[in-house]
Amino acid sequence: MNNESTGLLVCGSGPAGMMLGLLLARAGIDVVVLEKHADFLRDFRGDTVHASTVRLMDELGLGEKFRRLPQNRLGDLVAPLPDGSKIALSDFAALPAPYNYVAMIPQWDLLDFLAAEAATEPGFSLRMNTAVTGLIKEGGKVAGVRYRTREGKEGEIRAQLTVAADGRHSTIRQALGMVPKEYPVPFDTWWFRLPRHAGEQDEIASLAAEFKGDQIALSFTREDYYQIAYFTDKGADARLLEEGVERFRERIAELLPQYADRVAHITSMKDLHLLDVKLNRLKRWYADGVLLIGDAAHAMSPAGGVGINLAIQDAVAAATILAEPLQQRRVTTADLARVQRRRWWPTVIMQGAQRLLQRVLFIPAFAGKGARPPKLLVFLARHFPAFKKLPSRLIAFGPRPEHAPSFARRSG
Repeated sequence: MNNESTGLLVCGSGPAGMMLGLLLARAGIDVVVLEKHADFLRDFRGDTVHASTVRLMDELGLGEKFRRLPQNRLGDLVAPLPDGSKIALSDFAALPAPYNYVAMIPQWDLLDFLAAEAATEPGFSLRMNTAVTGLIKEGGKVAGVRYRTREGKEGEIRAQLTVAADGRHSTIRQALGMVPKEYPVPFDTWWFRLPRHAGEQDEIASLAAEFKGDQIALSFTREDYYQIAYFTDKGADARLLEEGVERFRERIAELLPQYADRVAHITSMKDLHLLDVKLNRLKRWYADGVLLIGDAAHAMSPAGGVGINLAIQDAVAAATILAEPLQQRRVTTADLARVQRRRWWPTVIMQGAQRLLQRVLFIPAFAGKGARPPKLLVFLARHFPAFKKLPSRLIAFGPRPEHAPSFARRSG
C-alpha cells in the first residue's frame, strides 16, 4: 500500500474541485486532486459558465485562453404566453460589458482547460482512475483518505485538509454520516439532443421554454445541435420508459413542433439521460480536517443552470480564506466555519429562488392547472423593460459573487 502526504487533498475533479486545486496550487500549496473516472467525458453535465466565472477567468489571467474554447453565448430566456406570443424574461445585454452574457461550453472542455492550467503549477497533481474508499481518522480528525485505482492498487494519502468536491452522491459525506436536508422537488429531467440543420447554424444561442398542459421543455441552442430538457413529474419515469420511444417522440413533436422533423434521431430510450433532480443542503459543511463544497454541501436543481457557478464561487471563497492557514499548517474548524458562513446565504437565496420557481410553475403544471410564466413576472417584463436586468443579474452573477484572491492573479 502506497502512503503519501500533501497539503490539500481534493476529492472530485468537477468545476469546484479543479478551481480550488488551481487556486491553492498558485498559493504554493501542494495539492492532490483525486478523480474516480478516466476522463471528463460525461454527457449533460452543467455546461453554463456564467458571467461571474468569466470575470474570474480574466482575474486569473486566463480570459483570452478561455474565450478560445469552443462555446457560444446563451440568449435571453423566452417564454410562450397563452395567446401564442412569446416574451423575453431576461436581458443579459443590458448588463455591463464584457460580462453581459452566459457562455455555453461543454463541461469536459472547461475541466480539461482548468486541469491543463493547474498542471503548470509545480505542487499540483491530478490522479485519474482513483476512487476514494474510506477516510483516515486520527484522534477524531479526518487526516486523509484511502483509495483504490482502477488497476486495483490501493493506497493512503494524508493531508492537512481534505475537501469533498465529489458531487451530490458524495462518498466523503456518506463516510462522515452527514445527511443533508432534502427539499421537495416536483420534477425530474430527461436530457437529450437533436441535430441542427445546415441552414440553422447561424442562429444565435437561445434558451426557449415551451409549456403545454402538464408538459414543459427547455431548448438550448448549441454549436451544432439542440439540447433539450423534458420535465416530468416525480414518479413518472417508469411510466415514460414503459410507454417507449415512439410515444416519447410523439410527446416531443407535440410540445416542440419546430423539431418534429428530427425526433427520429431519438432511436431508443437509451438516447435519453434521466436526471433525478435533487435540492438539498447540509446544515454543517465541515468537520475537523474536512470541508464540503459544491453539490456535496448543497445540491441544486437545474433551474437557472446555477449549480456550476455556485460551486465555483464556493471554491474561490475557500481558497481565499484557507490559503494562509494551509501555508502556516494550522487549519482549524473555525477557518472551515468561515467558508460556510461566507457561502451560506448565497446558497440559501439561490435555492429559495429555485423553490419559488417550482411553486409558481412546475407544481401547477403537474397538477393539471397548466404551465405558464407568473403573471406578475410577465407584467413587469412587458411594461418595465429595466426589470429584466434583475433576473439577468441574479443568473449571471448570483448573490455575493467572489473575486480571485490576489495570490492567484496573473496578467493576461
